[in-house]
Amino acid sequence: MVDIKFEEKEKILKSFNSTHPLIIAGPCSAESEDQVFQTALKLSKMNIKIFRAGIWKPRTRPGNFEGIGSVGLKWLKKVKDELGLLVSTEVANTYHVEEALKNDIDILWIGARTTTNPFAVQEIADSLKGVNIPIMVKNPVNPDMELWIGAIERIHKAGIKKIFAIHRGFSTYDKTVYRNQPHWEMPIELKRRIPDIFIITDPSHISGNKKLLFEVSQMAMDLDFDGLIIESHINPSQALSDASQQVTPEELEDLLIKLVIRKSVINDKNFLQTLDELRAQIDKIDNEILNILENRMMVVEKIGRCKKENNISILQTRRWDEILRKKLSQSRKKGLTPEFITKLFEAIHEESINHQSKIMNE
Repeated sequence: MVDIKFEEKEKILKSFNSTHPLIIAGPCSAESEDQVFQTALKLSKMNIKIFRAGIWKPRTRPGNFEGIGSVGLKWLKKVKDELGLLVSTEVANTYHVEEALKNDIDILWIGARTTTNPFAVQEIADSLKGVNIPIMVKNPVNPDMELWIGAIERIHKAGIKKIFAIHRGFSTYDKTVYRNQPHWEMPIELKRRIPDIFIITDPSHISGNKKLLFEVSQMAMDLDFDGLIIESHINPSQALSDASQQVTPEELEDLLIKLVIRKSVINDKNFLQTLDELRAQIDKIDNEILNILENRMMVVEKIGRCKKENNISILQTRRWDEILRKKLSQSRKKGLTPEFITKLFEAIHEESINHQSKIMNE
């Protein structure tokens, strides 16, 4: 558990004149004054309270559209002054922070690339001291929990009490349907370690494709996360960045209408009794799993001693491949996903190697 005190979620939502879940929407990039204002106008009619737009865009390679720059902040201020929306943008250095504060931007977020750099995060934190402004921290590009928590801690130590974590998925070399793998276990673990943290999911960057937006958004709601930040553009096909993952305000409205919002708690006695009984069954099964794993490792250690006596290497690639293939085949008949079985047996295999390694080096 990480000891960080935040402003209560109810107070945060009230300060934004919003209810659960919090919805933040707007284009990936501010491209023109008309594009920004017309998108914001339509979103305001949908009761969206917070408008987002990228002013500076950190691109992987030069030559792509890297944002309109500080002039776009004036467009956001126009949205704020004329439509009454709160406005937010990404900052990656102290200059960005100074420019955003000078133009009265309400909420800032730290991007995934910046979160990976503690020096950059600390500089931003230092520039925020004495400023009462909500800050959103995206997860780092790679699934590194300590970097994510470290960035949150640095912002918190600057005196910021309204801090949101943005779950935007994680880069991977594997080809999947997602632009960035959601790795739902990461925000779940963040919530376990910092129970009061306000978590927003970014389905646009996870999906990379608007066809997957609803699926990812619904999953976030099923996990009782606190909100969504979704990219919406008045004309996505003409967007200068991330066109495939942006939706029109009308498409966003359809998505939000279909979204099922789950209850976080319920006081029905019959439900609670049934839940307790089923959880007791789960606890019993979990204990049996631990006992089985203990017995497995005892056998693994015997194998390790046998290998040591015969001077045989620990890793036997063919045997490991045989185990994994067999378990993947069996898992399909048992309704278990290949991804889960692969992760499970990779973890078991790694622990088995650790046990045998200790024996080899006694």
